[in-house]
Amino acid sequence: MSKRPSRIVFAALLAASFAAGCNKPTSPSASSNAPAAASGGQCEPAAETVVGTFKQDGSEQRITYGELTGRIGAPLADLEKKKAELLKRGLEGYIIEKLVQAEAKKRGLPNEDALLKAEVEEKVPAPSDADVQKLYDQAKAGGQLPPEVTIEQVKPEIVKHLTDQAKREKAQALFNDLKSKADVQILLPEKRVQVEAVGPAKGPEGAPVTIVEFSDFQCPFCSRAKVTVDEVVKQYGDKVRLVFRHFPLSFHQDAPKAAEASACAADQNKFWEFHDKLFANQAALKVDDLKKAAADLGLDTARFNECLDSGKKAELVKKDQTAGEKAGVTGTPAFFINGIVLSGAVPAEEFKAIIDSELKKKQ
Repeated sequence: MSKRPSRIVFAALLAASFAAGCNKPTSPSASSNAPAAASGGQCEPAAETVVGTFKQDGSEQRITYGELTGRIGAPLADLEKKKAELLKRGLEGYIIEKLVQAEAKKRGLPNEDALLKAEVEEKVPAPSDADVQKLYDQAKAGGQLPPEVTIEQVKPEIVKHLTDQAKREKAQALFNDLKSKADVQILLPEKRVQVEAVGPAKGPEGAPVTIVEFSDFQCPFCSRAKVTVDEVVKQYGDKVRLVFRHFPLSFHQDAPKAAEASACAADQNKFWEFHDKLFANQAALKVDDLKKAAADLGLDTARFNECLDSGKKAELVKKDQTAGEKAGVTGTPAFFINGIVLSGAVPAEEFKAIIDSELKKKQ
């Protein structure tokens, strides 16, 4: 028996929300050190509470709760972040399911499957040959397909990808419309993570909303998220300040040097221009490519090259990574909107929902 269409659409949307990012492999030591989530309403101990003792050289040694959480700070923060995201996604998915069921009943349809078939399945046309060709060309140019692969060989996969994407967008539009009409309010307490807003920035320092972004120049999801972030920053103007911090992932070999290069460009007040150029062509991140990008942007190449070759910005990049790890970042892109976590290349609506809520609180 196949899955019901409604479940497929809901699952696709929720899975996309969780998977829309580059994630570093889970460390076995980190996962084994992370404590299980508290249950049964158990209160968190005070920092000075003794949680373990042992004898050494005839004297009793004590370990406090504060020492323990300090020791496993990064995996613990990641666990808390995942729990908060799971609760939020679960609540949103449950509300959407209830709204779709109610809308189907209102229209006299037999069930939510019939509504989704009418509003999603039947309203998504097959992608045009031009759209298929465009995606194929982009994948080839970005190095995502070997040179010998022809469009005929991958056309079925491209058609499926474009069709699934169109269905998700159509379903999301339907869900957004239903939520808007129902005046949905998410009342879960928002867990805030303190992250220092230091680094290249757009927007006034006194903006009511600050977005701290941890990103990786080699991550394709970060490139997609750039388009969304640009849209959000443009829409909210001086109400939002965007701060960029580096989080090159270990399996992206070119990402660390690309991060250093952007910091070298920042020394010449060209960070954002360099940032945009790298994301526009993620296949060109080797050292020679980075130096060419600097020349193309009119930077002082002698100064830039010395900065990049010396590795003087490696410590800055490492500092950003450490800050991200302490905040629970395990993949990119990761955003902290006034401390509220948003992970992955999510739709602009998710940014706007948090920003609008934050702006209301400051009125």
